[in-house]
Amino acid sequence: MAKNDFFQALGRRKTSTARVRLTSGKGTITINDKPADLYFAESKNLLAKLVEPFTVLEMENKYDISVRANGGGHDGQAEAIRLGIAKVLSAMNEDLKGTLKRADLLSRDPRDKERKKFGFKGARKKRQFTKR
Repeated sequence: MAKNDFFQALGRRKTSTARVRLTSGKGTITINDKPADLYFAESKNLLAKLVEPFTVLEMENKYDISVRANGGGHDGQAEAIRLGIAKVLSAMNEDLKGTLKRADLLSRDPRDKERKKFGFKGARKKRQFTKR
C-alpha cells in the first residue's frame, strides 16, 4: 500500500452511519476530526469496541483510520465504526475475511426501533382498558 492509497467502507447500526477510511500509518483513529479518545471520552468500552477487528487479527498500530460518523448515539456509532473497519480490512485483504466472519464482526446488527402504530400510544402499547 503506497503512502496516498486508502481503502474505504460504510458501516451501519440502528440510525448510525460511519464512513471509514483506512491508510497505512501508526494506528491513530480520528472520528469527525477529533481523536477517538476525546470523541468517546465518557466510555473506555467504546474504544475497545473500535479496535476489536485489529485485536482479532493481531494487527494493532499498523493503519490510521479516519471516520465520518453521524446519526444515533455513541454506542450505535461505535458499532457502526467497528463494522466499517472490519469491512475495510476484508476488502483490503480477502484472506482476513474468514477470521473476521468467525469473530462475528462482518454481520450488521439488524435490530431497529419499531415504528409507532396508528391508535396506539407507542409501537405496541395500547390505551388502558376501562370496564365502566
